[in-house]
Amino acid sequence: MQITGSCLCGKVQFDISDNFNSFYLCHCSRCRKATGTVHGANLFATNATINWLSGKEMVKTFNLPNTRFTKSFCTECGSPVPTEIKDKLVIVPAGSLDTSPTINPTAHIFCDDRASWEDALENIKRFPGLPE
Repeated sequence: MQITGSCLCGKVQFDISDNFNSFYLCHCSRCRKATGTVHGANLFATNATINWLSGKEMVKTFNLPNTRFTKSFCTECGSPVPTEIKDKLVIVPAGSLDTSPTINPTAHIFCDDRASWEDALENIKRFPGLPE
């Protein structure tokens, strides 16, 4: 089954086979900085190929020097988009998907590095939309 995804502005669009190996919620400080939120949510597929439907020329990849950390994004809107790494590994930000994958999150990783305020999230108010 093919699943589709795109960036916020819609200029970058892609599809990929839904044969993910894992779906990690990463709490490391690098993922928090890269996403601006409490954790990264990324799907991993080995031997996968991204089919860029549009906007491939607008994708920029940042590699943090002296680490294995890499992130791709749309140069127009800044949205995270999939990263293709040598040996056919593809990392897909879950938030970039327009259709749901068949795999659910498989693990929280780097929990020892999580934000100090994360544990308080379960006890805060919840609203169905923007609070008035």
